[in-house]
Amino acid sequence: MENFRKESDLLGELEVPVNAYYGVQTQRAINNFKISGQLLSSYPEFIKGLAFVKKAAAKTNYELGLLDENLYHTIAEVCDELINGELHDQFPVDMIQGGAGTSINMNANEVIANRVLEKLGKNKGQYEFCSPNDHINLSQSTNDAYPTAIKMGLLQMNISLVEKLEKIVEAFRSKGKEFQDVIKMGRTQLQDAVPMTLGQEFEAFAATLEEDISKLNNNANLFVEVNMGATAIGTGINAPVGYATLCAKNLAQLTGFPIVSAPDLVEATPDTGSYVIYSSAMKRLAVKLSKICNDLRLLASGPRAGLSEINLPPMQPGSSIMPGKVNPVIPEVVNQVCFKVFGNDLTVTFAAEAGQLQLNVMEPVLSHAIMENIHFLSNALDTLREKCIVGITANKEVCLNMVKHSIGIVTALNPYIGYKQSTAIAKEALETGKSVYNLVLEKELLSQEKLDEILDPKNMLKPHNK
Repeated sequence: MENFRKESDLLGELEVPVNAYYGVQTQRAINNFKISGQLLSSYPEFIKGLAFVKKAAAKTNYELGLLDENLYHTIAEVCDELINGELHDQFPVDMIQGGAGTSINMNANEVIANRVLEKLGKNKGQYEFCSPNDHINLSQSTNDAYPTAIKMGLLQMNISLVEKLEKIVEAFRSKGKEFQDVIKMGRTQLQDAVPMTLGQEFEAFAATLEEDISKLNNNANLFVEVNMGATAIGTGINAPVGYATLCAKNLAQLTGFPIVSAPDLVEATPDTGSYVIYSSAMKRLAVKLSKICNDLRLLASGPRAGLSEINLPPMQPGSSIMPGKVNPVIPEVVNQVCFKVFGNDLTVTFAAEAGQLQLNVMEPVLSHAIMENIHFLSNALDTLREKCIVGITANKEVCLNMVKHSIGIVTALNPYIGYKQSTAIAKEALETGKSVYNLVLEKELLSQEKLDEILDPKNMLKPHNK
C-alpha cells in the first residue's frame, strides 16, 4: 500500500503520495480534472518552458535582492534538471482544466520546491524552507508565468515542426527532379487540360509547402513578447520595480530566443492574438497538405481502372474481403490528421474569443489545441515523407499514352486555327473517337510537319512564340 503525506491549502488537508514531488494543489487538479487523458507530462517542451520561466524569475528575484544566493542557485539547479528532461513524470495534470492554468503553474512550483527541499536535506512538504508560493512563484502570478511558459514551449515546438517541414519539401523536390522527363496530362476540374511533366507537379508540391516555413516562423516570432511582471492583471502588483524588463532579459539569455517585455502588460495579459495567428498558419499548412494527399490518392488510383500515373509504396493489405487490394493508407491518415488540425484551429478561435475583461481563462484548451496540432503535424509530415513520398514511382508509359489520346492537346492549336475551329475538332474527336491529330490532317488545317511541331508535348511545357 502506498504511503501518503498530508499537505494543506485554502480548502484544508489532502493526502499526497509520499514520494511525489508535486503537492496538494497538483493533487486537487488530478482529482478534479479527468478530462482529456493527455497530461502535462505528454508535452516535454511545455515543462521545459515552465522551467525556463521559473529559472528566469528566480534569477531576477535574486538580482533584485528578494531571494538569497543559496536558494536561488538550488532553484536554478532544479530548473536545469527539468530542462534536461528529468522529473517529467511528476507533471500528471490534465492539459484541459479550469482555473486559467493555476494547476499547471502550481504543479511546476510544487515540483521545483520539493526537489529544492530534497537538495537542501529537508523533507518534501517542509515549505517553510522553500515554498511553492513564496519562493518559486515570487513576483509572479499564474496569469504571467503560465502564458509565458506556453510561449516558451511553442517556440521550441515550432523549431521541430519547421525542421520536419523542410525535410518533406526536400523529398518532394527530389521527386520533382526524378520525374522531370515524365510527360503527363495536367487536369483542371478533373478534366483533361494541357500537358505537363510529373516533375513539375511534384515540384509544385514542394513549392507550396515551402511557403509555409516562413509563415510558421514569422508567426512564431510573436511569441517572443511576454507579460512576465504583469502578475495578476498587468498592473505589476507584488512585483518590484524593474522586474518585467529584467525578467524578459534573463529569459532571453536562458532560452536563446529574443524575448522582450510587452509594452502594455494590461493589454498583454488577456491577449491571445499570437496563438490565433500561429494556429492559422498551421491550418494553412494542413489545408495544403490535405490537398496534396488528395492528389496523391487520385494519381495512384487503380491500378487498372483509375489514373494509375504513380505507384505509392504498398504498406499493408487493403481489404479483408478483396484479395490483392492495396490502399493509399498513408495519405489517408495524413488527411485525417489535417481534419483534426482544422477542428483544433476552431477551438483556438472560440477559446481566444471567450476571454473576458483582464484575463482569458480558456488558455488551457487553447494551448492544448495548438500543441496537439504541432504534435500531430510533426508526426504526419515524417510519416508521409518516410512511408510514402520517398518510395513513389512513376508509370511513365501510362502518363504518355494519356497525353497522346487526350482531347486536351487541342488547346495548343488555338493560336494556329482559332478557338472556333479547335472547338469543332475537339467535339468531333469526342463523338467519333478519332484522334485530334488525324482530324486536323483530314481537314487539311495544318501540314503534318507543323502539326507534329505544335503537338509535341515537350513544346507545350513552357511559354514559346508561334
